Amino acid sequence: MFKYSRTEYSIINMMASIGGYVLNIILSFICRIVFVHQLGSEYLGINGLFSNILSMLSLAELGIGTAMLYALYKPVADNNYKKIAAYMKIYGYAYRIIGCIIGGMGVALIPFLNFLIKNPPNINENIILLYLLFLFSTMSSYFFSYRSSILIANQRNYIVLTISYIVVIIQNIVQIIMLFISKNYLLYLIIQVVFVLISNILISNVAVREYPFIKSNDASKLSRDEILALVKNIKALTVTKLSGILVNNTDNIVITYFRGLITTGVISNYLLLTNTINSLVNQVFTSISASLGNLNAVGKQEHKYIVFKALNLINFWLYGWAAVGIITLSGDIVELFFGEKYVMDMEIPVVLAINFYMLGMQCVVGLYKSTMGLFRYGQYILLITAGINLAGDIILGKKYGVIGILGATVIARLFTNTWYEPFVIYKHGFQKKFHEYILRYIEYAIVLLITCVISFEICELFHSSFEMSFIVKVLVWLLVPNVCFVVAFKKREEFKYILNAAGRLKIRYIKNDLKR
Repeated sequence: MFKYSRTEYSIINMMASIGGYVLNIILSFICRIVFVHQLGSEYLGINGLFSNILSMLSLAELGIGTAMLYALYKPVADNNYKKIAAYMKIYGYAYRIIGCIIGGMGVALIPFLNFLIKNPPNINENIILLYLLFLFSTMSSYFFSYRSSILIANQRNYIVLTISYIVVIIQNIVQIIMLFISKNYLLYLIIQVVFVLISNILISNVAVREYPFIKSNDASKLSRDEILALVKNIKALTVTKLSGILVNNTDNIVITYFRGLITTGVISNYLLLTNTINSLVNQVFTSISASLGNLNAVGKQEHKYIVFKALNLINFWLYGWAAVGIITLSGDIVELFFGEKYVMDMEIPVVLAINFYMLGMQCVVGLYKSTMGLFRYGQYILLITAGINLAGDIILGKKYGVIGILGATVIARLFTNTWYEPFVIYKHGFQKKFHEYILRYIEYAIVLLITCVISFEICELFHSSFEMSFIVKVLVWLLVPNVCFVVAFKKREEFKYILNAAGRLKIRYIKNDLKR
């Protein structure tokens, strides 16, 4: 089978990620607008609440997926088909058990739904039936999705993404048409469940067709050391995943408890925006994860560090730029697409932007920690993150409402994984002095703060019609952050490395075109 270089695989994966995701965003956003206008905020609240509950149930996955993907990098690089088949056999067996566990746990939670939803929504559908549809969609994925890992480990994530996005795009079109015709939320959910199932089956079939040996009975047995290493990584990832779920997926549940489903629906429009941007930016880094795993498996230490610094600057640039946009534009976007009654006070987008930026700055750090196999470090400090967040949600949420709940997440991250996870990769991955990262992180934060102030003050100078003000804000967001970042970092080694890498890649493609 023909193979591209790591860089070429990264670019192909990135193009598939971003291209498909942008089209998917547009259709999903249109679907969301139609959803809001046809069904209302109470249905939005149900969507957000059930999605968060089932994200918490996915704890049963125990981090097996991440640990297994890391375990596959080396045998894939060595073309050790029997070893790959052995890992895939264990992976499939584990995921089938997990699917059943999630189903059982989900059913067991049904009696507690009334506790979370103190004021039942005024809807026609049976809320238990809606919940069961969400549950089936989540648990059924585990019976097929594990096979996508063989494609990802071989740096062919573009295949997984292409199938996923095509199916989701068709799903959104069907849902939009259905909402206009029937305004039926139950039918909307059934369509979603059917298309999720179709996507998983298609990806599974492609994986088997491309790598038929994964179903072979001639798989080698894993050694005792390999099994122990796998179990150790899964144990560490279980704790990490638990804390991540408690930090990232409890806000909607607490907001529903203290403020009701309608408030959850209103804040979910802002969360949709920030989560969409986060997912879009994340496509860039997810698309290079397999190539980075290959680099960390066989590359030289100093080269790994140079690439990290360059990626960390790109990480800051993308998330910092997006954070400025969330502060300056999110209220206007919500008003434009959903209506003025859904606009919240300015402090909400500010806190959401801080949360977004802090989480985003962990992206490359987390990618290196994962592809270096450093799962076991820092697993328990993340439980402290979750504990601080949960306590803050309850205490601050009761006193300050939504802003207190969102602020609790900022506080939890600031005092724990914001500094500890990079400390792990610097000490155990690069063997470098950690203060280098801290100084760079502080510098990035100062540059971003100055950029936000400049952008906000320029926007405040223009008080015109909504349309003209919105255009000015978009132009400010497009220009000011990028100019500020270029001025701040143009002399940095990592900035020059990025430009040189882009130049080398361009020359290589020109040469390839001339040979054709």
